[in-house]
Amino acid sequence: MDFRELTYVLAIARHQNITKAAESLFVSQPTLSKFLIGLEKDIGLPLFQKIGHRYQLTYAGERYVETAQKIIRLKNDLDMEMADIIKRDVGVVKVAFSPMRCSYMLPFTLPAFQAAHPNVKVEIYEGYADDNDRRLLSGEIDVAFYSKPNPNDLNPQIEYETLWQEELLICTSENHPIGHFARPNPASRYPMLNPALLQKELLLQMLPEQRTRQITDDYFRQHGLTFENVVYTSNLRAIMELVSVGYGVAFIFESHLRHREITRPIRTYSFGEPRNLWDFVAAYRKGSYVSNYVREFIEMTRQYFHKE
Repeated sequence: MDFRELTYVLAIARHQNITKAAESLFVSQPTLSKFLIGLEKDIGLPLFQKIGHRYQLTYAGERYVETAQKIIRLKNDLDMEMADIIKRDVGVVKVAFSPMRCSYMLPFTLPAFQAAHPNVKVEIYEGYADDNDRRLLSGEIDVAFYSKPNPNDLNPQIEYETLWQEELLICTSENHPIGHFARPNPASRYPMLNPALLQKELLLQMLPEQRTRQITDDYFRQHGLTFENVVYTSNLRAIMELVSVGYGVAFIFESHLRHREITRPIRTYSFGEPRNLWDFVAAYRKGSYVSNYVREFIEMTRQYFHKE
């Protein structure tokens, strides 16, 4: 067994297609097919079953891939640790953001990091929170930045390092009449509005794999709130535009609102007791080696929030 063998099998498992896997590995399709035939012959068990053009893992293949991922993660950790020990200013940092966070946080963090480490390659991944968790656990990325999950959804294999706290807000158009029911909230910079008053409103919600949706769904369950009139979209910018023109209400984190580029104002309200605060975190695999480069990128992201 060598690392090339592990990488080849993981690529086939990821793409479920020999041609696509070969392209991702920069080898020919016949070469990869021949490799797989020889490997399965050496092992004495099939790792994949072919269904049409798809290669699906057998039970033996699942066990192989699970262990291969662990080995690759260990090798990556070792490579990063050795790079730190000999103090080379070269390496790779793999970071992930949600698409919206990426649009306004990366222009602050990436230029500053590259100015300090011009020979370190930064690979950027965009995805929703659940996607980035899977990337963390598979070793595809080093660190992900997102809002911390609900307490019941915390993954024991992931370490969550709090960088900042921000408020989740109710958002309406500027002249929405429901604002008449708002009351002062000494604990927040925003007036308080009871979310139960929104139950007859059109609610603009994100998709289940997006963190804001997970947080709000959990809040609704805990407080017995149901919404009959809901429109779903993954596009947060579209939600903010729709809210601003009076088409629906939404729940949006305050940092997103600071970076909106639309011209119409949005009215914002706190909710919860006394307000709904959430940790924004740097997430990485628990027990993994966090390189100096990753640590510095985390600190630059923390500075971004303090700058705000």
